[in-house]
Amino acid sequence: MDSYTGYIEKIGEILTVWGIKVIAAIAILVFGYLTAKVLKNITRKSLNKAKIDPSIISFVNHLVFTLVLVFTILAVLSKFGIQTTSIIAVLGAGSLAIGLALQGSLSDFAAGVMILLFRPFRIGNYIDSGGTAGTVSDIQLFATILNTPDNIRIIVPNSKIMGSIIKNYSAEDTRRVDLVFGVGYSASIADTLAIIRNLLQQDARVLSDPAPQIVVTDLAESSVNIAVRPWVKSADYWDVKFDLTRQFKEACEAHGIEIPFPQRTIHMISS
Repeated sequence: MDSYTGYIEKIGEILTVWGIKVIAAIAILVFGYLTAKVLKNITRKSLNKAKIDPSIISFVNHLVFTLVLVFTILAVLSKFGIQTTSIIAVLGAGSLAIGLALQGSLSDFAAGVMILLFRPFRIGNYIDSGGTAGTVSDIQLFATILNTPDNIRIIVPNSKIMGSIIKNYSAEDTRRVDLVFGVGYSASIADTLAIIRNLLQQDARVLSDPAPQIVVTDLAESSVNIAVRPWVKSADYWDVKFDLTRQFKEACEAHGIEIPFPQRTIHMISS
């Protein structure tokens, strides 16, 4: 009976000791997480006041949050009597193996640092990299977040972006709209060019410098092709492209100018 009572007391002592440790560990985790959130917000506000680029702010915020969580986990491990110095030593000794195992993640992190240093794009830019296009909504430690025009979120590893050709459609203030209009061979070229010039002059979004280019490019099988290349603000690119296409069609209809479709003339020779 005495031995049974002794076992009960030992179990009670073990549960008490470990119960306190578990509660303390949970408290440390909660405190660390809240601290990470607070420091992240403080960092963001401080960098915003300093008018730092949003891309750098986002990256630094994620870095601060991650570092605080790492220190929190180390504190929890030490609470259970695990020597964190030993863990660090083991990690240092196995750094080569870990580096090989995590080379993809490490390359993503290094690419993220390069994105911030060389800044090929920023948050809010519309880019195309490796066939993936979208508006940059966030630059994180290991990946860049893109939103497509139809509101699909794409998560692209930073190494994939830095390892591909990057097209930044928002980098410059102006863009050239490239349009090709085809008219029938019976249409007057002079009248058609005059109609196009009038459309460009009436659109306040079309820039006068550089001047728009209007040239006949091809005598195609079914049409005379005219290239129209006005310059606009980057934000107006798609609206101008769509509006000019519609307005040209309406102007041709009003002036009786034919917009042909592909066709063939067949000559029948009787024997």
